Amino acid sequence: MTAIQFIFYLFSALAIGSALAVVCSDNPVRSALCLVLAFFSSAALWMLLESEFLAITLVLVYVGAVMVLFLFVVMMIDIEQPKLQVITTKHLPLALLVAISFMGLLGWMLSANQFGLSAFTPTPREADYSSIAVLGEELFSHYLFGFEVAGVILLVAIVSAISLTFRGKRSGNKSMSPSAQIRVRKADRLKIISMPAELGQSQTGKCEELK
Repeated sequence: MTAIQFIFYLFSALAIGSALAVVCSDNPVRSALCLVLAFFSSAALWMLLESEFLAITLVLVYVGAVMVLFLFVVMMIDIEQPKLQVITTKHLPLALLVAISFMGLLGWMLSANQFGLSAFTPTPREADYSSIAVLGEELFSHYLFGFEVAGVILLVAIVSAISLTFRGKRSGNKSMSPSAQIRVRKADRLKIISMPAELGQSQTGKCEELK
């Protein structure tokens, strides 16, 4: 086994294990952290395919920005743990049919004819090869519509996250009203009173000594 094969199997196992932990964990924060590990593992696999730009983008954009946003949203919406319900077998035949169909489709996609090593074995590139130029040409020519649809979906996700954050009024939640802050007057916040001066204990003791 070569070093490249060892690195491939290592990060592939990490990606699969962390992806399973994302869907199997009952804690949303742990699921988000496992998703970060899955992104790092996928970035290492992209590096093996000599797609440095995609690997760096995956780490900087998804791990550095998107996952931080996910963690903030998860902690802000205060997700309650769902109560355990009785598991029924009412929809078990339909669930088994969907699971078998999905596994069959996945097996067909990952077969040797569709996803074999001969079609995806990385080949050395020239010194002046730029993956960024090739990616930009493909993205903004052949896949422009899909790129625009992905942007709209991300915009809807952001708006939905903001709507979930501000749903209802929870007890003990403090919020600001910009319009009320603008209309505030000095008399509403500041009150000047007049009161006689009083001597402290240290000053009273000094006055008695002087007497």
